[in-house]
Amino acid sequence: MDNLDKLDISILRELQKNGRITVTELANRVGLSKTPCQVRMRRLEDLGYLLGYTAIIDQKKLGSKHVAFVQVTMSDTKTKALQAFNDAVRLIPEVEQCHMIAANFDYLLKVRTSDIEGYREVLGEKISSLPYVKQTSTFVVMEDVKDIASKAI
Repeated sequence: MDNLDKLDISILRELQKNGRITVTELANRVGLSKTPCQVRMRRLEDLGYLLGYTAIIDQKKLGSKHVAFVQVTMSDTKTKALQAFNDAVRLIPEVEQCHMIAANFDYLLKVRTSDIEGYREVLGEKISSLPYVKQTSTFVVMEDVKDIASKAI
């Protein structure tokens, strides 16, 4: 963040609140005119601070209301095994997130399905069948207290 000033941070905060804001409105909110605001946005994109603009979808309304976190312990943690797992897990649409973890297990997955039966099928047929999976442990989400929609810089 060394190459960011207060205006850059303000732009990022406003875009995080509303990625669909017009450049004119964004410029007004941060105290710039339109062209300098656009230049700063382009710079923030080029520097990799702005990775993209996306919609946050209410997955519950689409029927994917069941969320579980899965700890995955690998039988092998050599580079080839990890790459095989990484490539395969990316192909499972129910896995929203996959993180390699420095802990007493190797990966933490966020899995979203319609219900517990759907989750059981994903776990048994897809996750457990991934390359080099030795063991899994599941933690079912009871309530979302804070999610990306409320995340702030």
